[in-house]
Amino acid sequence: MAGNLITVNKKMKEIVKLSKRVALTEAPVLISGSSGVGKEVLAELIHRNSKRSSKPFIKLNCAAIPENLIESEFFGYEAGAFTGALKNGKKGVIELAENGTLFLDEIGEMALPLQAKLLRVLQDGRYRKVGGERQLQADIRIIAATNKSLEKMIEKGTFREDLYFRLNVILIHIPALKDRKEDIPILSL
Repeated sequence: MAGNLITVNKKMKEIVKLSKRVALTEAPVLISGSSGVGKEVLAELIHRNSKRSSKPFIKLNCAAIPENLIESEFFGYEAGAFTGALKNGKKGVIELAENGTLFLDEIGEMALPLQAKLLRVLQDGRYRKVGGERQLQADIRIIAATNKSLEKMIEKGTFREDLYFRLNVILIHIPALKDRKEDIPILSL
């Protein structure tokens, strides 16, 4: 057991060991694997073992937020940015994760226009709130996860190749539960 990640599988134990080493770097991490294999749990393990462990671990499921709201959820917005905006504006997940880790689950569901803006954050740490004029600086580590083949999405033109290479600095693939059957009994307790 490693934190909340429970395994007896040899390959998974190697993944946990690798994740603890990766945690000591600042490099972006891309975690792949089918649904339910523990991508979020592994992301939390990386954060808990990093220099940023005392700072926020913020999660955003890219598939769970309607496309018309994702930009304001991501970057936040200034007061009066749009009809219905909060009087004092709102912090986005990038600002909430300041000095910590931002976990982007289901990154393959992110719309292309937002992918370009995320790329800028990864390249130079800059972003702008919706309705804002100032460039803000972000000090965050990004861990992304997907259950899709981003390579196939790149071929289809639905995922940016440059963003893929920025996220895929360290790739960790979690095998499906069917390929690590010895974990099923301990996970079903």
